[in-house]
Amino acid sequence: MASTDERVRSASGKRFAIATPHSAATQAGVEAFDAGGNAVDAALAAAVTLAVVYPHMCGVGGDLFALVQAVNGQTIALNASGAAPRDIDVRAIRATHDAMPEYGPLTVTVPGAVSGWASLGELGAELPFERAFRPAIAHARDGIPVARSLASSLVWEPERLFADPGMRAVFTRDGSSLAEGDSLVQPALAATLEAIAVEGPSVLYGGDAGARLVSGLRAVGSPMALEDLASHRSELDSPIAARYRDLHVSVVPPNSQGFALLEMLLAAERLEINPDPLGADAALLAEVFAAASADRDRHNADPRSARVPVGTLLDEGHIAALCDQVRAGPVDVGRLRAGDTIALVAADGDGRAVSLIQSLSSGFGSGILEPSTGIICHNRGQSFSLDPESPNVLAGAKRPAHTLMPVLVHRDERLGAAMGSMGGGGQPQINFQVLVRSFDLGMDPEAAVSAPRWLMGGMDLHPGRSVELEAGVPAWVREAFEQSGFALTVLDELDDGVGHAQLIGVAEDGTLVAATDPRADGEAAAR
Repeated sequence: MASTDERVRSASGKRFAIATPHSAATQAGVEAFDAGGNAVDAALAAAVTLAVVYPHMCGVGGDLFALVQAVNGQTIALNASGAAPRDIDVRAIRATHDAMPEYGPLTVTVPGAVSGWASLGELGAELPFERAFRPAIAHARDGIPVARSLASSLVWEPERLFADPGMRAVFTRDGSSLAEGDSLVQPALAATLEAIAVEGPSVLYGGDAGARLVSGLRAVGSPMALEDLASHRSELDSPIAARYRDLHVSVVPPNSQGFALLEMLLAAERLEINPDPLGADAALLAEVFAAASADRDRHNADPRSARVPVGTLLDEGHIAALCDQVRAGPVDVGRLRAGDTIALVAADGDGRAVSLIQSLSSGFGSGILEPSTGIICHNRGQSFSLDPESPNVLAGAKRPAHTLMPVLVHRDERLGAAMGSMGGGGQPQINFQVLVRSFDLGMDPEAAVSAPRWLMGGMDLHPGRSVELEAGVPAWVREAFEQSGFALTVLDELDDGVGHAQLIGVAEDGTLVAATDPRADGEAAAR
């Protein structure tokens, strides 16, 4: 979709911008603005709507991270990720698995998204909490056409998905998966959202919806208990940040992987390489991505349970060591976990801004849809390690290392951009490319999110020394990768495999320009 830049005022009298990966979510955000809300209200309404219209990527059963800038310029980092069940049997899993399972009941951790919605609302929303749920409830109850991305995901692994009765009941019709344009109706989810809207998040975290969710999960082999849900709390913190050239780049602290983006930016600047993803140093840039990604995998974990030395990881000595690795020769990185995730961004003329990401981890998460609540449970537990020496080793009541990483960028203490992307372990690379195109190359937001991208590390097909790139990447860049020893996989143009980026740019005069990735099903609005 084209970005929109209209200098008019909404019915509420506030200039605003919003970008999401689905047009219905963008519309929900616009309606919140027009009802007198602000960027927080718009982000909240869009996030809840996406839980209905993009159910393969996010939902009530997933996690959420956000960066929220207030009118006074203060930025808050919101971590609404959940922990593994307290009674998870680590020994039994090690006895039967070499690594964490990718799907199924053992991968289900406490879903944090609903607590994140509540915390987001408390960070400056002007409209009633229940107002944010109205569009989503209507879409779940009355139905909404299946989007292209959802239809594509439904045919990806039908044997796995439709082995679950709850998934079959919602996403098939007459024995076949729903196709693009078919009506997706989710009455049980509508009822759950209505209960959350009226009773608040406690209905999930210890209340009736939570009890029914736990009952359904335990019936299929999950150790989840109602106490796990009742003890969950989202956390507010200060962001971590680094200075790249004349920019101040902020991300959420671990267990988010956001610090990997900061490492990439600092290393590229220290090496004095051309940061253009399609520039002369593209192959060397891939080595920087590899070194920072490997560093992330060594260190990222739940800081409540393990030491994650963020200050050290971003100091001059550590960045110098990463640069030495890049200069020394090829750096291997394991398979980057793919992730079906949504990013959305919102901003208003009063100075508020939100970058929010919520996810089920993989497409349709664990593959379990609890029928009485309509909740699809995420599989974020797959991100744990079974290595006892890893800081990210599986343990009860511990949060896994996380891929979700919203981003805010400032220049001269003024907001320059709100951005985020779907893309699992590739999110730092995607955000790097969008940021560089926006600020170093001076592209407008639409061009920055639409330009051809590539990812080092093999999101799905080839781990290690590999690059997946879109067909639009020039031939000479491909040759540079091959000469550096990378195996190449050429994707289609505008391929989901390189993520769905969302971006709001802020001009020096305060004009807000929004753009949504054409790889998704979204819309951007700024007026």
